[in-house]
Amino acid sequence: MQFTKISKYLHSADLLFIGFNLILSCINILFAKRIPYWWIIVATNFLGSSLICVMAYLRHTTGWKPLRLLHDWYVPVATFFSFKALYFMIKPIHGGKDYDDVLIAIDRWLFGVDPTVWIAQFAQPWLTEILQIAYTMFYLLFLLLGYELYRRHNLDLFHYFMFTCVYGFFLSYLGYFLLPAVGPRFTLHDFASVSRELPGVWLTEYMRWFVNSGESIPAGVSTAEAISHTQRDVFPSGHTMMTLVVMWLSAKFKVRARWFVYITGVLLIIATVYQRYHYVIDLIAGAAFAVLCIGTSARLYSYIKDRFQTMESRFPTAVHELPR
Repeated sequence: MQFTKISKYLHSADLLFIGFNLILSCINILFAKRIPYWWIIVATNFLGSSLICVMAYLRHTTGWKPLRLLHDWYVPVATFFSFKALYFMIKPIHGGKDYDDVLIAIDRWLFGVDPTVWIAQFAQPWLTEILQIAYTMFYLLFLLLGYELYRRHNLDLFHYFMFTCVYGFFLSYLGYFLLPAVGPRFTLHDFASVSRELPGVWLTEYMRWFVNSGESIPAGVSTAEAISHTQRDVFPSGHTMMTLVVMWLSAKFKVRARWFVYITGVLLIIATVYQRYHYVIDLIAGAAFAVLCIGTSARLYSYIKDRFQTMESRFPTAVHELPR
């Protein structure tokens, strides 16, 4: 079956995933001598892309509701797996070199201090607790916004939201590839001492464990061991970038939970520095990437939908609601 015939069953985020999988596979093949088990990533990308096509086709030929829900909502899980694929690629491609020294130098040039060290003077257990909760709620913000848009029964609008989120995450990956770094909690601070230096109240330790697990950091390891395990995902700050995108979408589409998104989003961005996850230059870059994402996502979404005649072409149009 020709791809042009298959594309009518796909939504635009499907095509983004398939295209990104193809790009990752090409990078793995190009750097096969450096990336251990590169062929596993290539095979996984092929399998994932094939599953997307099969799922989309069966959704429309069977009309099975659970399959429709799966096709509409698999995106968050697939985005996480694409993020983890970078874990096995970035460090080997750069020969283990990180660029934290560059980011530290930029922060010191801009502010005359290390911002994560300076902000430590305001640390309080209750503040640490609030900001760690806000930081960890990053993932919930997408689900809140997506759920409300889904309930509006305007699939074109919902798929535009999903497309924009996937597109934004993939844009941030460009920075990870070009300037890998581990962040100030490893370079300017003792990672193993964070619980003593920034204690919370009740939930902080559990949420730190959750965040660390997502970045492949085992519990109870030394700073050196943590650096060897952690993901290279500092520049730009994806948390800052995508939180700004979600805040903007919440305002654009006037979602009922938008004030919760605004307040949590502001606290989350503060937490990226307070909790020592990012340098301030990462936040600045994240804001710039957010502007790029917001400024181009609607046009790219419309182009893909029209060029490949994706499934959104059959929905009642929401083009008047999309940003221009």
